Amino acid sequence: MFKESDAGVIDLFCGIGGLSYGFKQENFDVLAGIDADPSCKFAFEENNASIFIDEKIENITADTINTLFKDKKVKILVGCAPCQPFSSYMFKDAEKKDNKWNLLYEFSKLIQETEPDIISMENVPQLMNFKKAPVLKDFIKSLEDMKYHVSYEIVYCPNYGIPQSRKRFVLLASRLGPINLISPTHNSKNYKTVRDTIGELGVLTDGEQSVSDELHRARKLTPLNRERIRNTPYGGGWKDWPEDLILDCHKKDGGKTYMSVYGRMKWEEPSPTITTHCTGYGNGRFGHPEQNRAITLREAALLQTFPMDYKFHPTDEQFSSTKIARQIGNAVPVELGRTIAKSIKLHLKEYQSNENG
Repeated sequence: MFKESDAGVIDLFCGIGGLSYGFKQENFDVLAGIDADPSCKFAFEENNASIFIDEKIENITADTINTLFKDKKVKILVGCAPCQPFSSYMFKDAEKKDNKWNLLYEFSKLIQETEPDIISMENVPQLMNFKKAPVLKDFIKSLEDMKYHVSYEIVYCPNYGIPQSRKRFVLLASRLGPINLISPTHNSKNYKTVRDTIGELGVLTDGEQSVSDELHRARKLTPLNRERIRNTPYGGGWKDWPEDLILDCHKKDGGKTYMSVYGRMKWEEPSPTITTHCTGYGNGRFGHPEQNRAITLREAALLQTFPMDYKFHPTDEQFSSTKIARQIGNAVPVELGRTIAKSIKLHLKEYQSNENG
């Protein structure tokens, strides 16, 4: 009988552990997270009951991975390489080089050297359009050459109960047999919305912090931005402002295409993609649906499907809002991690059933 605890998970580029926590919720044994950002150590270890290894993937050896896996019956290697190299901006210039492109090659190298049973890789959708370097094509070919069964798709996060309109590339690979992501659990009739997720949180003005939740604090606005958000109607943005409030850059032809900045979310829809700058009013459609402020760290965390009791910093230490916003924005949504874990669990149970049949 398959037991989740028989399977060990190692999370490359783990950050604060959104992906790992999804596996933990499905009762997998998260053995370790590896990341070159030491600021993520506390949150990863505190919430995942695991160890954090502060190291660049380039310096991780097969011996390290195999030692972590120990004698686990099923070895699962997962990861989400930093996605900045695959952004739309980086795609525009063939001469632009970024050694972060090599991170997927390092991921591939570790797979070749350790031969885990199952692999998952998550990233931005633009990775599939990456014509200026063959990194994804090479990654998949390497897996296929090693006789892995590979599947991949673009996931629309609301289809899996995530209350933000994020799209992600998800790849699954297994040496045991065909593997696929589970079928969507939600549709447009029952998507989780902004109201479902943050509608019960306390009312704040800009610059104010909740007395009961230190992460529920709103960044203070400048007098000009305070006037701007007061003139932003429900679901609206900067195009709804009086002329004297509009930024000069938005009056130019090029600036007119930036529709999402200085916008308000809508209660009845999923939020926009949560980014590392999501607590700033001018950085996207991150204005609260009704209150005259940007969303808080707590609201961002909930929209990324982190539970209320997820610990982001030691309780006896001051914390940096900028750092935690970056960590939250960079994280894999917990529910996407859980979807991947459920898919692997189903695959392993099907494999065992076929073996016993």
